[in-house]
Amino acid sequence: MSAVLVVEDEQHLADGLRFNLKAEGYDVDVVGDGEAALRALLPATGDRYDAVVLDVMLPGLKDGFAVAHELRQAGRFVPVLMLTARGRPEDVLRGFEAGADDYLPKPFELQILLARLRSLLRRREWMHRDQSSSPRTGTQLVDHPVNDPKTGTEWRGAAHDAADEIFVFGIKAIDFNSLELRVGDRIVRLTLMEAQLLRYLVRHAGKAVSRKAMLEEVWGLREDTDTRAIDNFIVRLRKYIEDDPSKPRHLLTVRSVGYRFVAEPNSSAKF
Repeated sequence: MSAVLVVEDEQHLADGLRFNLKAEGYDVDVVGDGEAALRALLPATGDRYDAVVLDVMLPGLKDGFAVAHELRQAGRFVPVLMLTARGRPEDVLRGFEAGADDYLPKPFELQILLARLRSLLRRREWMHRDQSSSPRTGTQLVDHPVNDPKTGTEWRGAAHDAADEIFVFGIKAIDFNSLELRVGDRIVRLTLMEAQLLRYLVRHAGKAVSRKAMLEEVWGLREDTDTRAIDNFIVRLRKYIEDDPSKPRHLLTVRSVGYRFVAEPNSSAKF
């Protein structure tokens, strides 16, 4: 039985979520503010919950953005489904910046929430399963071997049509299932949104991808949204994958368009 923490201060909504989630077989706890949420999720009892349904607007000093941010800063990567006010793009982008894994605008349909929650829980199960098994190859992998610092296993890229789970470029490897970037013996944990943006760029390697396309195709934001959020994510990703983020070789800026991912940069390439 999966355990879910609902963080919602509107009593009627909290009660409805508790009733319906329990009817689906979940073990459910409900708290009404950010401080109570962090007490439930951090250190001592942090492993109790398999997912969090987190409202943005909460009473007290810590709103939903602060809760998500503090969880990620503390190294807690429990899946977070954030509830936003009428799906305002600014709320969605702030939620992704804070570390939320998915969002749902209010008012929402119960079946949609249940489907989103099941999806996050399946991903969590896959991550646990894959972390306990040997790494596997996937599509678009560069044909360079990389040693897994945990197991010593050599990974090598192989082009086939299986799910693109691990992407290898140079001495780096991105494990999209476990949301990890591995560089030598260093492991960087990615948020789901960071991993999805990076996967999208990898799938379009060598091509200029517009900020608008990333907003629409990766995050499903089709309104007139501030594209600077994409730039902020690119800055973070460059810190993870570039040897010198101030002189990027993999995540290149394409003026007046967006960005281009290059797996194997060389001095003769022109962008």
